Amino acid sequence: MFAFSFFKPRTARDWRSFGAFSAFLVALFTEMYGFPLTIYLLSGWLQSRYPGVDWFSHDAGHLLEMLFGWEANPHFGPFHILSFAFIGGGFVLISAAWKILYDAQRRGALATSGPYAYVRHPQYVGFVLVLFGFLLQWPTLLTLLMFPILVLMYVRLARSEEREALTEFGETYRAYMREVPAFIPKLGGASTEASGGAGRR
Repeated sequence: MFAFSFFKPRTARDWRSFGAFSAFLVALFTEMYGFPLTIYLLSGWLQSRYPGVDWFSHDAGHLLEMLFGWEANPHFGPFHILSFAFIGGGFVLISAAWKILYDAQRRGALATSGPYAYVRHPQYVGFVLVLFGFLLQWPTLLTLLMFPILVLMYVRLARSEEREALTEFGETYRAYMREVPAFIPKLGGASTEASGGAGRR
């Protein structure tokens, strides 16, 4: 529900994107608070190489802190703290982009302000940041497998949206594509051309 309040899916495509994100979280938290499949499958290998760790404790699920020898409370370990930065930043980006996009859709305009002045698909970038943050905090075999699949899905969804935008906005959107990268912002900051616009579908 917390993620839903940020993303607010409306179209069938929005719901597919949100559903895949939700599946990742269900898989993650099932292992975190339910059946620790990853720990069971790797317990023999882990115990032989790290005999001083109780791999069936809750803290052992913070695999990165354990593997790198973080001896204090793993909830305050470097990977755990870094994960909060990715998760929080991702949700802030999703929320900020949704407001710009919603306003643009109401006007039938092209979204190029706010986060859209830096990347063409800030909401998908936000989702990937959140997913990566959870991987840093509590990596599991299933979520490690799901992560690249979800990233590929978001890329395909973005390409599909761009085809629709090209049909609707034509050369205006082509110019926007030439000026603003799809997922990774330019080092120089926001596009001067794009930053004066109002919205995208």
